Amino acid sequence: MTANRSRVAQPVDVDTETLRNAIKGEYKEVAEHPGKGFHFHTGRRLTKIVGYQDGWLKGVSELAIESFAGTGNPFAMGELAVGERVVDVGSGGGIDSLIAARMVAPTGEVVGIDMTPAMLEKARAAATASGIDNVEFREAYMEALPVPDGWADVVISNGVLNLTPDKQKVVGEMFRVLRSGGRLQIGDILVNREVPEGAKKQIGLWTG
Repeated sequence: MTANRSRVAQPVDVDTETLRNAIKGEYKEVAEHPGKGFHFHTGRRLTKIVGYQDGWLKGVSELAIESFAGTGNPFAMGELAVGERVVDVGSGGGIDSLIAARMVAPTGEVVGIDMTPAMLEKARAAATASGIDNVEFREAYMEALPVPDGWADVVISNGVLNLTPDKQKVVGEMFRVLRSGGRLQIGDILVNREVPEGAKKQIGLWTG
C-alpha cells in the first residue's frame, strides 16, 4: 500500500487524554470479557467476515483469536516473507502479530505495539500459549512508536488509525520506522463523507 501524505486527515480538536482513556476502557473489556457482546464484531466470527484464511490461525492461541477486534485484513495485501521484520501498530490481543510471526519465522521478528495494558497482557500470554518466541509486545502510543528508524520491512495495522485524532503523525511514525522500500499493509475504516465537527468531538463515537 502506498500513502499520499497530502491526503492524510488533519489533527482533530479533541481531548487526547480523555479519548485514550475511553479507548483503553473499551478494549480492556474486549480483552477481559471477549464473549460479552459489543457494538462491533469480534473473535473468530470476525476473522471469517474479513477473510482470514484458516491456515493462518493454526497454532495461534484462542486467547488472541477471541479478543480480535480489527476492521479489516492487512494480510489481504500479501503474505509476509520469511526473515522480514514487522511492526504491528495497535496489536491488541495479538492475533495479527502472531500470524505475522509465524509467516516470517524462523529468522524474522515482530514487534507489537499497543497502549492498553490488558490487551498487552493477553497478547503476551497468547504468544506463550502458541509457542511463538519471535514476537515482542511493547506498551506505547502509536504517535510515538518505540522502534528505531528504518527497522521494519513491513508495518501492519488493523483498525487503529481511525482511533487517533492525529493521523498525520501516526502515518509519519509508520514511515519513520520503515526501511527504504518497505511497505504498509493496513486494514481500517474509510468514510466517503466529511464527518461533522460536532461529531468529531463526541468521545463515544470514537471508541468503536
